[in-house]
Amino acid sequence: MKKYIVITGASSGIGAAAAKAFAKRGENLILVARRRELLEELKSEIAKFADVEVVIEICDLSKQENVLALWRNLEKFELKALINNAGFGDHSKVGEQNLEKVTQMINLNIISLVTLSTLFTKKYKDKDTQLINISSIGGYNIVPNVVTYCASKFFVSAFSEGLYHELAQDKQAKMQAKVLAPAATKTEFAMVATSKESYDYDKAFKKYHTSEEMAEFLLRLYDSHYCVGAVDRDSFEFSLSKPKFDYAIKYEPKDN
Repeated sequence: MKKYIVITGASSGIGAAAAKAFAKRGENLILVARRRELLEELKSEIAKFADVEVVIEICDLSKQENVLALWRNLEKFELKALINNAGFGDHSKVGEQNLEKVTQMINLNIISLVTLSTLFTKKYKDKDTQLINISSIGGYNIVPNVVTYCASKFFVSAFSEGLYHELAQDKQAKMQAKVLAPAATKTEFAMVATSKESYDYDKAFKKYHTSEEMAEFLLRLYDSHYCVGAVDRDSFEFSLSKPKFDYAIKYEPKDN
């Protein structure tokens, strides 16, 4: 039976780069995003260099009913990994932020991610599968003017690490839960966060990564047994590690 890797937020940025990287490995893909035209372009591009099946799912994941409908569609397939990449940020002080935008951000960054992670874990916990949630270095450090966004990513980091611990203590579980924490990456992210039509990464950052570089880091995390793949916000070096947050219960880790 064919197996598939699901990538949300796949129409651009890290999601699109990750789709190409997995396709080069011969992985069948289910690509989820709002923008059909971009997904169709990505599917056509992949077809030029990889003989894999690419399924497109058009979905606005900021709405819970859409998330549940997407999962019903995904149940038709056998999945080997779910990469929750969909998300966006907001660059504004708490007292100045747009509540409609922030609510949509929380729905997408947290509620959608938890829903898909929960449903995936229920079905695939005892199978050799992976759940990788995309957080941010802002999910381990509070950054000025993006406090609410960072708080949403702290949730993603803590939730993913907590799930890692739960699975590690479950003798029957084969699934792995992981979290990727990028730093500045040249994507549409900054334009959406600042609500601007353009953004100069060279002017704003001394260092940043490309989407393709982050996709390679994602593959390194995928190939490992580590929980966290994170970019150091000072050196911009990428490293793999055990969970970063304290866990209240000590236990013996499984043998890998």
